[in-house]
Amino acid sequence: MRQTSIPVTPAWQTGGVAEREPVLRAILLGASNLRAGLPIVVDGVRRRAGGPVEVLAACGHGRSYGGWSLFLFVRRLPGIVGCGLWQDLAERPALPTFALLTDIGNDLVYGVRVEEIAAWVKTCLDRLSRHQAEIVLTLLPVARLQRLSAWQVRLVTSVLFPGRPAPWPDLLDRALELNERLQRMGQEYGVRLVEPAADWYGIDPIHLRRGIRGEAWDRVLSHSSLGASTGPAAARIPLLSFGAKEIHLFGFHLHTPQPAASLAEGTTVSLY
Repeated sequence: MRQTSIPVTPAWQTGGVAEREPVLRAILLGASNLRAGLPIVVDGVRRRAGGPVEVLAACGHGRSYGGWSLFLFVRRLPGIVGCGLWQDLAERPALPTFALLTDIGNDLVYGVRVEEIAAWVKTCLDRLSRHQAEIVLTLLPVARLQRLSAWQVRLVTSVLFPGRPAPWPDLLDRALELNERLQRMGQEYGVRLVEPAADWYGIDPIHLRRGIRGEAWDRVLSHSSLGASTGPAAARIPLLSFGAKEIHLFGFHLHTPQPAASLAEGTTVSLY
């Protein structure tokens, strides 16, 4: 199908001119967990930073760190290492930067080799290090994965990744290998590593339980040097599902001006 490029109006903003310049830039990279919890994470970072935050986020259901990802057969997003976030980041003025890398396991189910996934993550770490970012990385939920039986894996993958085989325990072995590589890279780059607790997950072993999201993300952010969460919570930024800067939707190539959302006090969120 011939792809058509269509400009899209920015998703949402509170109106008015930002009252203050951002005190922090936050680079948020992940897949469905980050997408579902993005308003929570943005508010948590903002309250810890003590002022407006410039958020650049690349996330989405089924998001890959390296390749284009398809969701519900209608939406395609570029891999995180190849999305427009990095060019925009390079063109922006220097600013204290915090980065979160999470959801680094999706590509295993798609059959991507552990070495390739690790290379994609390393590319992100290299780029973030050049901007002197403080980096927090969540490891794979191996404590939960190790409790799974073969039939539970087949059930979960048939629902979350239809049509994708998930041989067990080979998939678990690859997850453990990737986790070990992430730990080694974390030590090499001085990354703050967070090991997800098994009780963050229910029957679904890879997505945070809805009732635990606030607590889980608060614990993840507590590993940063941003300090304790202070000040009142802001109104949660409503983020449209299809507000990324570049997206293929129903065969159309859409471009959405960024930021996709903003608060009057100065916090902005750009999606990629």
